[in-house]
Amino acid sequence: MNKIGFIGVGIMGKSMVRNLMKAGFELHIYARTKSKVEDVISEGAVFHESISDCVSDCEAVITIVGFPRDVEEVYFDEGNILDSVKPGTYLIDMTTTSPMLAEKIFKAGSEKGCHVLDAPVTGGDTGAKAGTLSILVGGLKEDYEACMPLFEAMGTNINYQGTAGCGQHAKLANQIMIAGALSGVCEALTYAKSKGLDLQVLLDSVSTGAAGSKQLDTFGPKILAGDYAPGFFMKHFIKDMRLALTEANMSELNLEVLSQVLASYEMLEAEGYGDLGTQALMKYYEETEEE
Repeated sequence: MNKIGFIGVGIMGKSMVRNLMKAGFELHIYARTKSKVEDVISEGAVFHESISDCVSDCEAVITIVGFPRDVEEVYFDEGNILDSVKPGTYLIDMTTTSPMLAEKIFKAGSEKGCHVLDAPVTGGDTGAKAGTLSILVGGLKEDYEACMPLFEAMGTNINYQGTAGCGQHAKLANQIMIAGALSGVCEALTYAKSKGLDLQVLLDSVSTGAAGSKQLDTFGPKILAGDYAPGFFMKHFIKDMRLALTEANMSELNLEVLSQVLASYEMLEAEGYGDLGTQALMKYYEETEEE
């Protein structure tokens, strides 16, 4: 497996393409705006004007796009992936999307003789750059094993979660954990600020104790600096939390923390903050503090 098609060369995808090329794979890419991917083209990726041209002769196709509707479009619209790939192609969707959509792609792809995996990732833009992503894989185990060289080029914590859709379920569980942890960081900083504490001293004091977390380490300093640039877009995290809440409701689960954090983010998105990073949740507490 050497010739790889890649659809979705964004913040995460661009680094993943680079790491695949470093590992010796031949990368064929499609992007709606060529000018945004000129850098990876200059580094060796082959650009195609259409998804059909990009994927038709590839042995594996990787997608990591924004929203479930984008996944539907690239796989099912006329002339796109499922219309264009040859039987035997490995189709790997690394978007965080609906488990039901992952099962739909698996069924349609399998009927065409393709090998389909849902393989969402966690680790953010820093993990994508470093090639240290966690990759959560659903599908047939033999297909997971066959794609291990691809996964190892992009990540270091690669695990088989179960049948089609299970990779997505694992990623949604991950996002539920992040929602709780990041809201805890923001609430703690809001409390400490109200009591006149030095927030940097506080971070230094608690980060190595029981309250320490990846969210605190990654976003605590950024929040203190007022740095809300996206490593992962707020609007995409909102999408993930909505998917998780839908799945929870289908299982008759009452996830109150997830519901509250989602509501806070949706308020910020309505105010135009959707293109900021997830750490901009702090703005919700700053605004409520001012009221």
